[in-house]
Amino acid sequence: MAEFTSSKYNRDTFDKIPEEKRTRILSVAIAEFANRGFNNANTNIIAKKAGISVGSLYKYFDTKEDFFLTAVGYGIHQLEKTLEEVLSEDSDLFGKIERILRIIQKHSRENRDIIRLYNEITAEGNSELIRGLSSDMESVSAKVYTSLLAEAKKSGSIGKEVDEKVFAFCIDNLFMILQFSYATEYYRERMKVYLGKDFDNDEKVVKGIMSFIRRALEKK
Repeated sequence: MAEFTSSKYNRDTFDKIPEEKRTRILSVAIAEFANRGFNNANTNIIAKKAGISVGSLYKYFDTKEDFFLTAVGYGIHQLEKTLEEVLSEDSDLFGKIERILRIIQKHSRENRDIIRLYNEITAEGNSELIRGLSSDMESVSAKVYTSLLAEAKKSGSIGKEVDEKVFAFCIDNLFMILQFSYATEYYRERMKVYLGKDFDNDEKVVKGIMSFIRRALEKK
């Protein structure tokens, strides 16, 4: 399947330090950017929490923007890795979608900073950052979901009238909002408004979404 292949925004010196150190720096950065946003995030605080000097930080990245883009790329890559195994499973389209929904529920709760950082990107007013990320982040999902739907249509398990590109866009948006609903305060409260006491009933949420998707894709 397709792999996450983001543009490289760090210097080669960052690739040469131990993996544990790289992971520590990026994990701290993800939390800081997710909590404070790009403009308010403080690289001095990140460096201190990561146990390095600010001078060292700028040996690894030319600018704060490059540091942010690297942190986002790392965060999104972690989510992509959790989906790779599911997408290579020997199950039908609906089985894979259901597994993805369950992974989203678990992963979003356990990795709130990564999802909140993803959400932060959509709220940023910096158009340069958005342009630098959108292609890297979305191209993998677009190709994978479009391919899955095209294969299901070819095999006859979904209707031939289904536009795989449009539906891939719809299903990716559904996944994205679900991630935000389990990881961010605003979307969690929004979910409560719609679902009431059932907002935390994972099984009911999965069954409801799967019923919606099946009805949309079933052969007429």
